[in-house]
Amino acid sequence: MNRVVEYIRQVKEESSKPVCAFLYDLNHLRQYVKRRVESLPSPCQLFYAIKANSERSIIETLAPIVHGFEVASLGEILKIRSVSPDIPILFGGPGKTNEEIEGAIQHHVSLIHVESLDELQRIDYIAKHRGVVVPILLRVNLRGPFPNATLAMAGRPTQFGIDEEIITEAIRMARSLQGVKLEGFHFHSLSNNLDALKHTELVAYYFQVVKNWIREFDLQISYLNAGGGIGVNYADLQQQFDWDLFVSGLATLLEKQLPPGMRVLFECGRYLTAPSGYYAAEVLDIKQNHGKKYAVIRGGTHHFRLPSSWQHSHPFVVIKTEQWEYPFQRREYQNCELTVVGQLCTPKDILAKDVAVSSIRTGDILCFQYAGAYGWAISHHDFLSHPHPDHIYLD
Repeated sequence: MNRVVEYIRQVKEESSKPVCAFLYDLNHLRQYVKRRVESLPSPCQLFYAIKANSERSIIETLAPIVHGFEVASLGEILKIRSVSPDIPILFGGPGKTNEEIEGAIQHHVSLIHVESLDELQRIDYIAKHRGVVVPILLRVNLRGPFPNATLAMAGRPTQFGIDEEIITEAIRMARSLQGVKLEGFHFHSLSNNLDALKHTELVAYYFQVVKNWIREFDLQISYLNAGGGIGVNYADLQQQFDWDLFVSGLATLLEKQLPPGMRVLFECGRYLTAPSGYYAAEVLDIKQNHGKKYAVIRGGTHHFRLPSSWQHSHPFVVIKTEQWEYPFQRREYQNCELTVVGQLCTPKDILAKDVAVSSIRTGDILCFQYAGAYGWAISHHDFLSHPHPDHIYLD
């Protein structure tokens, strides 16, 4: 964090333009992810889900560290292949087009996660026409119950996966088709789970289900993909998911429950990149309206949509600056509650609401922490045609 703050102050001193930038600490990213990869039990592999942040510099930094990448489109496959011609890729997500399936085959995707019976048959059809056999995992929407988390993709009606109630039909169909090879199962049931013990219990539940299917259908299974779902606590940055507790419980679970020859895959996105990213934006104006105080920043949700999307106040620190070029007095608020908004012409352009600050002035810079995932990647960049932020990679 100190390195990032120092760089932001340097940018402010060297330019007359209001500060607006995403900053990524690549050294922190490298060490953070490396530790998690190395601490996993040996039958496990960690893939990075690039939907969280698919910037080339992020992919290049993680390619030598992670076991591979998880993608959800042909465009993401091409981003990976532009960095590495052979690193393993997992391809998931609903609504795959024929072009995407063909592209996955052409670019040697390791596993395709099948989302429906029709998709299974289309993959088989395309594979047979190309004279290949495609390795697949069946993505299953289990009935649960599951731990509480911010988003649920299973245990209820969603567009994700094959309903557990028809898994018998899906397994029999997959085994009857000549163009696919059933390598295992994929479960991505929830997102942003903060409870390490509950996450271990979730993986144990997956083991139980898969072992029942192995016995029932006499299956030879190579992979159980436990998905991602490990979260980030934006409300309290000091209370994050307990990774060490998770891997300790996971090691015990694997020793007792892992079927012979099966590997366990994890595909984390937000959890891996969020802590290494920052969004810095200069305060253009501070004002009061109907009894509430506001800071208007150079930027907003068209750059950093996550707070608006998840309806939370994103954590930030105030970086004090002393540059003031105007002849009139610099406005300041002290010891107050403040709402941080952007430049868009909508009252929904809010990044933090009614947050306590000790001091803030026009011209200071707000640095939003844990902004390395689902920030720029999911934002409506060109709404109102404001300039894009800078993207700075510190290494």
